[in-house]
Amino acid sequence: MKRVFRFFLGMYVFLYRLTRGRFGGEVQGLRVLLLTTEGRKTHRRRTAPLGYFMDGDRFVIIASNAGFDTHPAWFHNLRENPRVDIEIGSRKLQATAEVIAAGPRKLLWANLVNLAPGYAKYETKTTREIPLVGLRPLMSR
Repeated sequence: MKRVFRFFLGMYVFLYRLTRGRFGGEVQGLRVLLLTTEGRKTHRRRTAPLGYFMDGDRFVIIASNAGFDTHPAWFHNLRENPRVDIEIGSRKLQATAEVIAAGPRKLLWANLVNLAPGYAKYETKTTREIPLVGLRPLMSR
């Protein structure tokens, strides 16, 4: 089953890149970016399509893992190495990832549920607090 999921995920990423985000550019009312992290064990680069919303100058992504009781692999990867690459349409950026602390998370979570009500259901499916991660683009040289 894992291979099937990876195949379809790979196709999604391929089509997103091919169409510069016109295919798969929105999910649950949120725009989609591609997040590339380095595997903490394998050191392989892995890309995941994720819904995001803006908070000032940072992109906020959700480690919902569809409401499962475990964090997604990309979340563990960016905690190990917070330097990530993101793609939004045809834009490619390097960014630094930071898990959002409990206080600010509460306000951002309310904003998320307002933008994409489906995430409220994910919260009820799991016993873990679903992390929000801020991605701050690095300045170009």
